[in-house]
Amino acid sequence: MHRFLVSAAHKSSGKTSVSVGLAAALRRRGLAVQTFKKGPDYIDPMWLAAASGRHCRNLDFNLSTPDGLQLEFARHGAGADVCLVEGNKGLYDGLDLQGNNSNAALAKVLDLPVVLVLDARGMTRGIAPLILGYQAFDRSIRIAGVILSRLGGLRHEAKLRAVIEHYTDVPVLGAMHEDPRLAIAERHLGLMPTNEDGAAQTRITLLADAVARQVDLERLLAASASCAPMPAALPLAQPRRPDVRIGVARDPAFGFYYQDDLEALQRAGAELEFFDTLRDARLPGVDGLIIGGGFPEVYMRELEANTALRGEILAAIAAGMPAYAECGGLMYLARSLTWRGDTRRMVGAIPGDVVMRERPVGRGYVRLVPTDAHPWRDRGEAEVEIPAHEFHYSSIEGLAADTRFAYRVARGFGADGGSDGIVVNNLLANYSHLRSAGSCDWAARFVAFVRQRAEARNAVPARLSAAC
Repeated sequence: MHRFLVSAAHKSSGKTSVSVGLAAALRRRGLAVQTFKKGPDYIDPMWLAAASGRHCRNLDFNLSTPDGLQLEFARHGAGADVCLVEGNKGLYDGLDLQGNNSNAALAKVLDLPVVLVLDARGMTRGIAPLILGYQAFDRSIRIAGVILSRLGGLRHEAKLRAVIEHYTDVPVLGAMHEDPRLAIAERHLGLMPTNEDGAAQTRITLLADAVARQVDLERLLAASASCAPMPAALPLAQPRRPDVRIGVARDPAFGFYYQDDLEALQRAGAELEFFDTLRDARLPGVDGLIIGGGFPEVYMRELEANTALRGEILAAIAAGMPAYAECGGLMYLARSLTWRGDTRRMVGAIPGDVVMRERPVGRGYVRLVPTDAHPWRDRGEAEVEIPAHEFHYSSIEGLAADTRFAYRVARGFGADGGSDGIVVNNLLANYSHLRSAGSCDWAARFVAFVRQRAEARNAVPARLSAAC
């Protein structure tokens, strides 16, 4: 087996493009490639999954203990030939002074060599002290080699190779030349997701071609070979027989779902029915709804134009159907959405209006404390903080003073700086994104709530029939 972590000196170094190209090029060789992404992220895993042909998995210190991260890595990586972990930000960047949640810390926990992607634009001799500093900062980190990115041409590459060979003992595993065709498109909130990029597979093919030409894959595989066995992973609980149906919005406007969460919903007994908010005029026959994050502002004209589906969703929530929404889903369920001077009508289930801002309103890790208004909270449990994350450029305005919130925000911003989780009937809508990992089992709790409401609804006709 081959295992390695791809990191960088800083964000926007070309790390994701290199990781996607590596996954696709190694897969092309007939290797089973399991990709992982460090931290909370939806978009990079979409690209990694499309490149590898296997679901990408997230590894997050905010949700799991080091032992838990090892088990997750083993559970999903055991059957692969190559395990590729893409880091976030720089190798040593972290939330605290000790870097306990950094990429370097994850490399230690999982015993992974590091492939360092270095943005070499404008650099020549200065690249040597950069590499030497990264080596010296923590000698327990094994830097297996560097991949130079965004090179200016063959002459630039030759200079850098000579400098690195002369001053360091770190091998150059590859040198990626600047090529606009290889760039994954960015916009106001980061990379464009694969579910919106119609040319995603073409771009992945180009990245795989470039990596095959410009990276020494044999040397990379040799440097990342490991004979150490994976830790034994506890098997997941057997899935419950499906007894409720949950509609999940999945289309270009809404695509932010963690694969682990979807699988947790299914293990809890939910049959997932995906629907398209842009094209479907009717809701599928379901017992509950989930509308995840995404970019509704980009598609707000199409969302407004689909009046039939908006009406069905509004009627379902008004009638008490259990529903859960996160960030983009919250925006869609509001009365209106305003972006760049344009205002469009949305579902209207939440009596408030969403406005897109120029700068982030909420960004980073959050901690949520459930309140008594939470529709699926276990009333008998002690008050605990739930780890989550948020990244939104929008705010919601016009909420009534008596709006019920499911969470008090102990850290972060949420909906208004102190609360999150707007509750309307049996709808819970957060700006925060939850993960069914560690101590948070939101998927199982939501399915149980959907089941409870469905059983109560089905019991009414039975009682009426018995009365007759």
